[in-house]
Amino acid sequence: RQADQLQRWFESGAADGFVLFEPLPGQLALFVDKVIPILQRRGLFRTDYEGTTFREHLGLSVPDNRYSVAREAKSAA
Repeated sequence: RQADQLQRWFESGAADGFVLFEPLPGQLALFVDKVIPILQRRGLFRTDYEGTTFREHLGLSVPDNRYSVAREAKSAA
C-alpha cells in the first residue's frame, strides 16, 4: 500500500524524491526491509549506486583543483 502511494506520487510528478524519518524505533528498518524491495522490483528505487563516490553517484564532474590551476598558471607565466 505504501509502495503504491509512493509510486502514484512519483509517476504523477507530485514528488521526485522523499525524505524519510523514523517516528518510532524500528520503523525505518521496517520500511527499508518491506517497501524498498517492492520499489526496486518496480524500477522506482536503485539497486546499486552509479559510482564509487557521492559526486559520481550524482553525475557530477570533478572540479579543477583551484590550487593546482593557480600553480600551473604561475609556472606558465
